[in-house]
Amino acid sequence: MTVSGDSIITNGANGTNGVNGVNGAKTNGVKLSWEELGAKKRSELLASIPPEWRIPESLLPPDSQDDVTTWPETSGWFTRAELDMTSLTASELVSKLSSGALKSEDVTRAFCKRAAAAHQLTNCLSETCFDRAIAMARARDEHFAETGRPIGPLHGLPISLKDNINVKSVDSTVGMATHVGDPARADATLVEVLEAAGAVFYVKTNVPTAMMIAESVNNVFGRTLNPRNRRTTSGGSSGGESALIVMKGSPIGVGSDIGGSLRIPAACTGIFTLRPSLGRFPVRNCRSGMPGQEAVPSVNGPLAPTLEDVTLYSKSVIGGQPWLRDPKCLPIPWRDVELPQKLRIGVMWHDGVVQPTAPVARALKHTVAKLKAAGHEVVEWENFDQAEGARLLQRMFVADGGLTIKSQLDPTGEPWRSEMYPYSVARELGTAEMWRLHLERTDFQNRYLDRWNKAGLDALLLPTIPFNTVRHGTFKHVGYTGVYNVLDYSAVSFPTGLNVIDGVDVDEPDYAPLSNDCKDIHATYEPDLMHGLPISLQLVARRLEEEKVLAMTGVVLKALSG
Repeated sequence: MTVSGDSIITNGANGTNGVNGVNGAKTNGVKLSWEELGAKKRSELLASIPPEWRIPESLLPPDSQDDVTTWPETSGWFTRAELDMTSLTASELVSKLSSGALKSEDVTRAFCKRAAAAHQLTNCLSETCFDRAIAMARARDEHFAETGRPIGPLHGLPISLKDNINVKSVDSTVGMATHVGDPARADATLVEVLEAAGAVFYVKTNVPTAMMIAESVNNVFGRTLNPRNRRTTSGGSSGGESALIVMKGSPIGVGSDIGGSLRIPAACTGIFTLRPSLGRFPVRNCRSGMPGQEAVPSVNGPLAPTLEDVTLYSKSVIGGQPWLRDPKCLPIPWRDVELPQKLRIGVMWHDGVVQPTAPVARALKHTVAKLKAAGHEVVEWENFDQAEGARLLQRMFVADGGLTIKSQLDPTGEPWRSEMYPYSVARELGTAEMWRLHLERTDFQNRYLDRWNKAGLDALLLPTIPFNTVRHGTFKHVGYTGVYNVLDYSAVSFPTGLNVIDGVDVDEPDYAPLSNDCKDIHATYEPDLMHGLPISLQLVARRLEEEKVLAMTGVVLKALSG
C-alpha cells in the first residue's frame, strides 16, 4: 500500500476557465500515449522529492497498516523541531512567524519534508515546487529582518494548492494525460492574492479525472488514499488536499467545489471546510476539466484542521480585495456578524433519496439534542425538493454531451474511467434546451429561498454525505452537497467529534431503502472497517453568508463541546 512514483491504479471536481491549451501530449515533438505520459509524470514527481526526504525502506509502515496518521511521530524519521512546527495550526504558525519566533524557511522546509512523506504513504501530491517555496520563505524572512514587520496576514505560512489552481511554470493536469507538460503561463489570481498576503506555495495536490469524480483517482497519478484508513477514500475532487492536511503535511490547503468537492473530502477525513458562494473568493485563471461550464459555478475554498484556520484564510483572502483582480468577485469586505442568542436551525434527517448510514444518523441526532439543550430552536426541514435539485445538477454537468472532457481524452487515447460513464453516454443539449434548463434552475432557486425565508431559518443542518467515508471505488450519491451548488449557498462541513463505533452504528430494524443507491450504500456499509473514523455534518446558510455560516458553525461546536 506504500506509494511510489510508478504506482497507478486502473480500476475504476471542477474549476473555471483556464488559459492553458490542450497541447501537452508531445515530448520533443514525439506524440506520446496516455500511458507513456502518465508514467513520465509519475517518474518526474518522484524525482522531484530530494533523496533526504525519501523515506528509508526500513522505516516504511507495512502495507497492512491502515492508519498512518501517527507514523511521522512514531517513525523516528522527523526531528523534534520538525514535528513541533508541523503540529501547529495555521493560526498558531502565523502568530509565531509574524512575531519572528519562527522563521518561514524553517517552517517551509519542515512542511516540504512532511508533505513528501505524506505523498509516499498516500499518493496525495501532483506537483512539487520545493525550490521556489524555500526561496519565497527566505525572502519573507529577509523582509522581516530588514523591516521588523510581516508582509501580510499569512506571513511566511506554507499553503498547499489543489492541482487546478495555476502556478506559473507548473502543470495543472486536472487528472488528464493531455495536460502533462503544459505548464501554466501565469499564476492564478488566488495565488497572487495569497502571495501578497505573505503565503508560501510548495505543493499541489491530486484530483480525479477532470475533477468530476467524488474520489481522487485518475489515469495519470492513480488513487489518493485516506491516511486514517488507507483502504478508504479521502474523497474528491479535493481529496489530495484532505489527505495531505490529515497527515499534517499542510497547515491549510485550497480546494474547489462544484458539487461537493470541498465538503466531501473534508467529511471523508474529518476536517473543516467552507464552500463559499460565487463572488467571495477569486476564481480567475484556474484550470477546469469542463471549461465554459458555468450553469453550476465552481468556487475555491479552504480546508483545515480547525474552524479558526478556515476563518483566518477567508478573512485574509477577502481582505486582499480580490474584486480588483477578478471581475467575478463581488466588492464585499469581510463583515462582522452578530448572531441571535437563540438560532433557528432546520434539520433535514435525509434527502428523500438516500438515508444516512447509522453513524451519520447518530451524529445528526446527537447534534440536534445538543443544540436543543443549549437553548437553540431546531425545526424539521422537508426534503420534498432535494431530489429535483440533485437532478438539475446532473443535467447541467452533462449538458455538453460529455464532449468537453472527451476532447481532452481523445488526443492521447485516454479511456473514460468507469466512474464517468454518465458523461460518456450523455446527449448534448441545444441552446434552447439549455436556456430552459437555466429557467428550471432559477425557478428552483426562487422556490427554495421563499421556503427558507418563510421558515425563518438561520441555518440548515444535514449530513455532508450519507456515510463517514467508503471503501475505494464505492462512492455513491452527492445529493447532500450538490443541491447547495445549484443554489449557490454558503456551507461548512465540520467534524462532530464523534467516531464510528462498530457494534453500535448499525441500521435500525425498520430501515427501508429509499432508492437503489440507498439500498447499495447500506448493503455495503462496513462498521468494522469504519470503526474509529470521524463523522462529519454540514451546516448551510443562504447565499453570500460566509461570515454567518462560519460563526454559526462555531456555535454548533460550542453546543457539541458542552
